[in-house]
Amino acid sequence: MPVNKSKSAFRTIAEVAEELGIATHVLRFWETKFDQIKPMKRSGGRRYYRPDDVEIIKTIQHYLYNKRYTIEGVQKLFKEKGIKNLVGEEIQKDFFDAHQVELDTQSNELIISLQQQLVNIKKELEEALEKSKS
Repeated sequence: MPVNKSKSAFRTIAEVAEELGIATHVLRFWETKFDQIKPMKRSGGRRYYRPDDVEIIKTIQHYLYNKRYTIEGVQKLFKEKGIKNLVGEEIQKDFFDAHQVELDTQSNELIISLQQQLVNIKKELEEALEKSKS
């Protein structure tokens, strides 16, 4: 049953497998063979594929199943031609690429203060851990 998600939504391994007609174990195997596939992994190892991952998987599937390349052949093709040339220029732009934001002085000071508080909390936790070991 197809899932109605936006094109930019992350997809589970089951959703990608169903959409492309590929078994989930094949997707996990391809992850070991193609460094370009980088799903996010959440607790329990659940995989969430970015739209770029899905496009890369579609390309791999096309070369393996339609063009009859071997895995080594597709790896070589990716290395020689580059993933962007095979999949498209927009591929693998960092999904979480942050834009440079200018902060006002008050916001900047707040962030510095929060960072220092976190450093202090970390020190306290480390000290507590050491005390609990003795």
